Amino acid sequence: MNKFAFPSHPLLLGFEPLERLVERTARAGADGYPPFNIELIEPTRYVITLAVAGFRPEDISITLEDRQLVVRGQQGDPAEDRVFLHRGIATRQFRRIFALAEGVEVSAAALDNGLLKVSLERREPETVVRTIPITRG
Repeated sequence: MNKFAFPSHPLLLGFEPLERLVERTARAGADGYPPFNIELIEPTRYVITLAVAGFRPEDISITLEDRQLVVRGQQGDPAEDRVFLHRGIATRQFRRIFALAEGVEVSAAALDNGLLKVSLERREPETVVRTIPITRG
């Protein structure tokens, strides 16, 4: 009996990394912090908005790692001379990973009123038609 798995179909060549990408993305999305929205602005433009109240721009890093958008946040500990009678706001670190399709690029990032907005743009690939010569072998 043949087992059908999406990336191993005989007509889909070179898609093997897709299965690993799906597994990695499923594991990365387990934590719910920070909450985020993804908006489709235009057919080729997206905005990811993360709620990061209390974080300053220098507390956040945004990197592209192998077609993955990685947003990290880490706040420093409050000064030792501060005395809390109640501490309900934790200094918490986070890491959010978004898998980007080929051709999707980060165009901007801005932090305003506790909301980090990361703008993405999908560039349409050029259609290339190439004739492959056939040789006698």
